[in-house]
Amino acid sequence: MTAHKLNKFENALAAIASLFAIAGGLALVVLVAITGVSVFYRYVLRAPIFGIEDLSTMSLTVIVAASVAWTAIHKGHVSVNIITIFAGRAFTRFTDAIGRLLAFAMMAFASYALFVKGSCGMPCGAMTSNLGIIHTPFYYVLGLAMGFFAALILTHLIIGLLHWSGDDPNEVAD
Repeated sequence: MTAHKLNKFENALAAIASLFAIAGGLALVVLVAITGVSVFYRYVLRAPIFGIEDLSTMSLTVIVAASVAWTAIHKGHVSVNIITIFAGRAFTRFTDAIGRLLAFAMMAFASYALFVKGSCGMPCGAMTSNLGIIHTPFYYVLGLAMGFFAALILTHLIIGLLHWSGDDPNEVAD
């Protein structure tokens, strides 16, 4: 696989991240509306809305999934790079590859686990306590976000291996 094809694939992942961002933005608007209505009913009308927490929690789940994908493509996750203080690029080539391989395995496993847990649905009691909203689609959205992150990490691993003798284009600047 060439670097050009990997860059095109990374651009496709960026487009997918934009779709996650749109979904997260819509969920954020819904969460703000839910919160506003809830506060109005609770404090002005003195009539709290039953099950409003369930709606808030489920919309927040979509926001979290979207933020995982969006920050992954924009390298917004927190990282502390202290190895470069003590060792140069010759050493970090290996640590980057090992770190990305472990991160890929962890994200792929998390995605798999979310899909397995989500597929159980109501028989496993995976629903909200008040309104009985089934968690299955929300597990799947989180699983897709983790799978997206795993695909991006794998892409960065391969790009890093292709740039073994030079600077890694996906290494976060200090």
